[in-house]
Amino acid sequence: MMRNAAAIGVATLLAGCSGPSWFVEKDRSDLDRGTLPTPDIALQIPGLGPCTDNPDRTLRLDSRQPVAVLVHGCYGSSGLFRSLAQVLAFHGQQSACFTYDDRDSMVKSSRELITALDALGARMENKSITVIGHSQGALISRKALVADRPDAIANRDLQLRLVTVSGPFSGIASASQCGDPVTYKYTLGLIGPLCRIATGDKWNEITYTSDFILKPGRLHPQVRDHLKVVTDERGTCRRAEGGTCLESDDVFSLAEQRHPVVDTAPRTRVEEVKAGHVEIVGDKRAAPVKLIGVLQANGILNATAPHRVAALDVLLARLYGAPAPPP
Repeated sequence: MMRNAAAIGVATLLAGCSGPSWFVEKDRSDLDRGTLPTPDIALQIPGLGPCTDNPDRTLRLDSRQPVAVLVHGCYGSSGLFRSLAQVLAFHGQQSACFTYDDRDSMVKSSRELITALDALGARMENKSITVIGHSQGALISRKALVADRPDAIANRDLQLRLVTVSGPFSGIASASQCGDPVTYKYTLGLIGPLCRIATGDKWNEITYTSDFILKPGRLHPQVRDHLKVVTDERGTCRRAEGGTCLESDDVFSLAEQRHPVVDTAPRTRVEEVKAGHVEIVGDKRAAPVKLIGVLQANGILNATAPHRVAALDVLLARLYGAPAPPP
């Protein structure tokens, strides 16, 4: 009985790695650069590329301007952040997207992100980089920017900012059996292979008992600040029909997203937003106006000029397929 219950519990892990599977990249062409200046460099950096699903991963940037690096969550791709990158471009801010295998160890993925950031910084005249991670990408982003790891950021000229959104920093509740010694005993050790099948090599990092969760590490001194956006996802719906919610947007609880060490770390500011897990970064029902508001209030996203507010509303409606509600 215990073995069967464990297997059922592990199967639910996939729900805890939920992504906007319906939000398919429609246009594989280059991003509309909006008000961005003409690029002066073309880069080939493993894992880093434009925020599209275009197979050409050449990153074209203005080396004299800051850059935001977007890090997707599970079941994600660079193309899923295409619209958010377009919003940044509208405000005169360039971006790149980091792509990784979401079944890899998160330590491995964060190491790959470190390598990409060091390589990016080496080619940029402007060394200001803001890393924005959503969901599992939030965990990877913060882990990449801690000081107490042997392969920490090496480029001492980088000026870093960190934004994490809806990250399960206290571990994924549905994965608790994977790190439970009692479950391990009663399943005769089978829980480990089951968890690996369900989630990949990260299986022993996403539990509340893992070192990855219990020892989040100290932010690197080069990280100016960490904006930690926590989403209250209770009662949210991702897909509805006839007044009935067919798919909840409640993925991670507040308890899963909170972490006393992470939340009280120096240079960290926590903001709680009432929004669904996918809604916060934008979905087909609504544009991410809540996230835009938080980013602008914290100086991450440039303010929208008053005479361009109407143009932004038009852009959001085109990108997200729905009118932008008031913030």
